[in-house]
This record gives sequence, C-alpha cells and structure tokens, in this order.
Amino acid sequence: MINLKNKRGKLTIIIIVALVIVAAIVAYFFVRGLLATEGVPAEFQPIYTSYSSCIEDKARIALSLAGTQGGYVYTSPIIPGSEYAPFSSQLNFLGSGVPYWFYLSGNGIAQEQIPTKADIEDQIAKYVEERISDCNFNQFYAQGYSIDFTEPKATVSIKENEVDIEVNAQVSSSKGDASAIKSTHNVVITSKFGKFYNLARQIYNKEKTDAFLENYAVDVLNLYAPVDGIDVSCAPKIWQTSEVANDIKEGLVANIGSIKLDGDYYTLSNKDQEYFVVDQQVDESINVMYSENWPTKIEISGTSGDLMIADPVGNKEGLGILGFCYAPYHFVYDVSFPVLFQIYNDEELFQFPFIAVVDKNLPRQGIPAETEIEQTVDICQFDTQNIEVRTYDNFLNPVESNLTFICSTQECPLGETKNGRLSGKVPACLNGYIRATAGNFAEKKQLFSSNSENLAEIFLDREYDVTIELTLNGKPLKNNAVITLTGAKTASAFLPSSPTVKISEGSYNISVSVYGNSSLTIPASSKKQCVSAAKGGILGIFGATEEKCFNIEVPATKIEYAIIGGGNSKLYLLPENLEKGKLKLDVDSLPTPKTLEDLANNYEIFSIKGVRFFP
Repeated sequence: MINLKNKRGKLTIIIIVALVIVAAIVAYFFVRGLLATEGVPAEFQPIYTSYSSCIEDKARIALSLAGTQGGYVYTSPIIPGSEYAPFSSQLNFLGSGVPYWFYLSGNGIAQEQIPTKADIEDQIAKYVEERISDCNFNQFYAQGYSIDFTEPKATVSIKENEVDIEVNAQVSSSKGDASAIKSTHNVVITSKFGKFYNLARQIYNKEKTDAFLENYAVDVLNLYAPVDGIDVSCAPKIWQTSEVANDIKEGLVANIGSIKLDGDYYTLSNKDQEYFVVDQQVDESINVMYSENWPTKIEISGTSGDLMIADPVGNKEGLGILGFCYAPYHFVYDVSFPVLFQIYNDEELFQFPFIAVVDKNLPRQGIPAETEIEQTVDICQFDTQNIEVRTYDNFLNPVESNLTFICSTQECPLGETKNGRLSGKVPACLNGYIRATAGNFAEKKQLFSSNSENLAEIFLDREYDVTIELTLNGKPLKNNAVITLTGAKTASAFLPSSPTVKISEGSYNISVSVYGNSSLTIPASSKKQCVSAAKGGILGIFGATEEKCFNIEVPATKIEYAIIGGGNSKLYLLPENLEKGKLKLDVDSLPTPKTLEDLANNYEIFSIKGVRFFP
C-alpha cells in the first residue's frame, strides 16, 4: 500500500524549501536594486562629495547674508523716509541695507518687518536652488566623467545649533561603461544661527514691552540737554539748537554703546556700570550701537529759530542787585534714532536694527507682544464698496493683471482682470492702495480711497531685462563695480557677476561705484569726550555743574576694497533705450588711494563726477 501520509509530508517540505528559495532570490534582487539606485561606487563618490560641499558653501553664504540682514537673504526694495520720519525701511550699515525690525514709515506709522523662521528657511532654500548651478565640476569633466543634473528642490530646517539642508536633485554620472545616480543630498551645518535668531526675538520683545532704549535716551536728554531747570541770572540763558542736537547725539553714542544684557560676556569696571545692564538674561555676546551719522530725528519745541532762550523773571529795576533774577526753562523733545543689536561669536553674527522713539520727553509706550499684534481684525471681510479697476499699458492697450487692495497693513486679493477690467467689492478705506502685477510689466501701486472712489485706471510700465555694460575711461572694466538705479524702480547690478537688471521706462538717478583691492587699514583709536552737565541735587537747580567724561573706542578696520572710479547722474530711459537689452555706461577712474586721506579725497571727487550714457 502507498503511504499517503508520508507523501503529503514530503510534499509539504518540498513546498516550504521552494518558498524559502524564492524569497531569498526576491530579497537578493530587491537589495541589489536598492544598492544600484542609492549606492555610489567609490569611483564616483568624489563627485557627490563635491556636490554636497557646494550645497554647504551656498547655504553658508545664505546664512551669512541672513545674519547680517536681519534674517533676510533677499531684501525688499527700500521704502524711503520723509522729513517727518527720516528713516527708510532699511538701515545703511557699512554700505549694506539691514531691514529694520521696527521703524517709523515716512508718514510716521509704526511698522514691523520681522521674518519668521519659516521665512528664513524658505529664503535659504531658494538661494541654494538658484546658486547650486554655479558648482564647479571641471576637474571631473577633465577626467572624462559625464555628469547630468535635474532641477534641484531644497528643504531647510533651522535648529538651535545646526542647520539641516536636503536637496532633491538627480545627479547622474558616468565614465565608460560604469555609472551612478544619486537623488537625495543631505548636508548638516554646525551653526548657532537658530540660537542667535531666537535670542534676537527675545531681545526685541524685551525692548518692545519695556522700552529700555527709550528710558536710557530720556536720561541722555536730562544729562546732555536743557530740559527743565532754572538758571539764576538776570540775563537770558541761550543755547544753540544745533549744538544741543549734537550733544544729544554724542550722549546717545556713549550711553547706547555702553548697554549690556545680563550675561557673562563682559566685566564691569565699577559698580556704577550696573546702570547700563538690562535685566534680560543672555548666554552669548551682545553688542548695542548707535552712530551719530545714522538718520536721527531731533525736534525741540519752545525754540526761537536756531536758538533756545530762557527769559529771566524778576529782572525789574532793583531786584537784580538783590539776586532775585532767575531764568526758568522747559523744552520738549521728540527724538527718534536707530539702534543696531548684534549677537555674535568668533564665527557668526546676527544683527537687527530698531528705531527708538522718545515722544515729548517720554519713552514711547510699550508695543504689544508679537502674539497680540498678530491677532488683528480681518478688514477684508467687510467688503462693502463696489469698485471697478481698469489696467492698461502706456499705449492704452488692456493688460491682464492680478489685483490686490491694500488697506493699512492688510492685503485683500481681488483676482485677475478680464480684457483689462475687473469689478468687485473692497472694504471702505481712506488712503488705501490698489496693487497691479502682470507679466513683463513693473508692479504698480496706486493710491485709492474706496470710501469715496469707485473707479481706478492704472497704467502699467513694461519691464525689460537690461544688461549693463560698463567701461572705465572708455576701456573694458577689469574691476568689480556696483551700479544702482533709483527712480521709477530701484535696481542694482554687480559687475562682473550679475550685470542684468529688470527696469521700466522712467527717470533714474544712476550711481556707479568701481572698487579695487586695497591694503588700507584704519588704525584703532580711543577718544575721551567730556561735557559739562548739571550736578545732582539742589546744587544743580542753582546752576552748579560737573564734568562728565566717557571713552569712545574705535577698533582697527581693514579696508579690503577702495573706490577707484565712478560717478552719479540723472537719466530718463525711454522704451527704445531699453528694448535693445543693453545699457552702455562709462565713468572716469580715480587715483588709487594709498592713504586714508587719499580715500577721503576719492569720495569727494566721486560726488561731483558724472556717468556717461551711450543710447
């Protein structure tokens, strides 16, 4: 008889062994497939190491830009100030614009522009994506390698003490019959950028709520300027307004520069220096600075022209000899000035500027915390006004545009025009704006009060990509140059690396600065400044004074690039000038500076030199 039970057992064993063999084969090919996709043979590893190093280099440049520009890798066009509030939207610090985190606009409205961490991550990612094509692989091409790249997509994550960058881009390399492909490239940079940024937000919030800068400024007013007091005299007490303003600036330089935050990065010379320590704990080095050369508003009420006069009381005949004459005074100050906060170590820097405001001798009231500011009412939901918008080019042809209505700081999207027209609803708003954007046209913002107007006609200027060609004394440029056009639109070109600007028809102020290598060094210096100030207590009331002194330390500064050519001119650019796609300019050279005096002379000559334009 056939033993069916034994046969079934043998058959089961055979099936199990077969399944194990099949699974092993599948696993082998699966693992081999993974290795073929993501593994990189040693021969090709230097290519991908070089690609990752390039990612790191571009990310470090972006981090450096963000650190020196208040968190911004890309800064918006400068919004100019006014006579009432002489601050633009950026502080000019050593020739570079640093966006204010808090400032007063030209019409005196408080403005904030603080980038979020997500904003900074996006801008760094954008910078890496745009600049990674500059990576140099010539050494590998010379060895016979072929390398192909797909469009990169970067993701950045800023952490407390590191920055993680991931770039998704397929990099294919081959040589002979061998090849390799890698699609994901991860780079980790050791950096305190995230920590510095978080600390900057803490300092900013401390100043917003406590106004400690303004409190120091009020003390400066009382120490360095006549505010309230009595001069025992039968003759008028007179000050020159300009001299008082200069004294205030000198006092701000000394006092703001002495501010410290509670930490261990400094040593106090004496107990009196504790006055300058702000009750905000930090574990990094902080520098606080103000310069009298920065735009500063000082308005003094109660003056007579350029004089501040305290008229005597009790100077009637016979009283003077008895000593009853006195000259009381009371002056009211409005002072606004920039302060730059710097958080730094030997390798990194994060800085942001802030406008401090003293209003009628008093510190500005604390600004609500950031979370409170963000909880604003959505104005856009109250769209009660019917409006019609028409958009044209300069030849009255309809332009398809994207429209936004701006009321205060809020933006209400309106949509796109059809055949150059759009009808819709917006909130009632006095002195709002309609912003129109369209491809190949410059953005246009037009003042529009929707509470009294219902029709807006907007004329858009066509934009052109123009390459600037610059010559020095009629000869091809061999140096670096910066060309700035300010007017109908603000644009800048950097030669030789970035010669193209996007501009439209209009009037421009053109400034050309040509720079050459320099070995000049401004030596370190120390200046002792002394002023006469009223004594404390009752003696101060009767005019007793004492000398107050402070030291101003200026560190040595190396000037790596010095101006060796350039000039300024006004120019109106017509469409026929721009349609050619080239803007040819020529400037004169300046003597190569060998001393600091030569450098100063160059800047004086530069201010009167012109720019030649060849249509």
